[in-house]
Amino acid sequence: MQNFEITPIGKINQNDDGMFIELETRYIPALQGLDGFSHINVIWWFSDFDNEETRNILETNQPYKNSPQVMGIFATRSPIRPNPLALTTAQVIGIDYAKGILQIAYIDANNGTPVLDIKPYTPSLDRAETPSVPQWCSHWPKSLDESEDFNWENEFNF
Repeated sequence: MQNFEITPIGKINQNDDGMFIELETRYIPALQGLDGFSHINVIWWFSDFDNEETRNILETNQPYKNSPQVMGIFATRSPIRPNPLALTTAQVIGIDYAKGILQIAYIDANNGTPVLDIKPYTPSLDRAETPSVPQWCSHWPKSLDESEDFNWENEFNF
């Protein structure tokens, strides 16, 4: 098995002013051309769950209220996984190109979480027009916009 070296490009900063991605200074030039994209895909590290024990958990007991009794980790969005990578689509509110700070509407990462990469969200590559999901989660919102008003707390068993 190969090991890979990953270097964070920045971190999540959540404060009273909102949610932000703060880039390391050396990565600020990589923001060129990002203006005009309303959303980005943020790849980040579930750093709070990165330990030997959680990396070896491959199944979980019913994480969602209507899901099967046992689910494989790859069928969940759980932070507990062999490689604790996360992917979130985030709406861009603004970009400070001089400081390397992106203000985003929301991200399900904790304050200080390492950001590994940012990619522009492009519907031609990132959106499936008619995706299918299992029956147990077919009542979930069909878009990021609809998710804002959905009561997610009623869906989880944790």
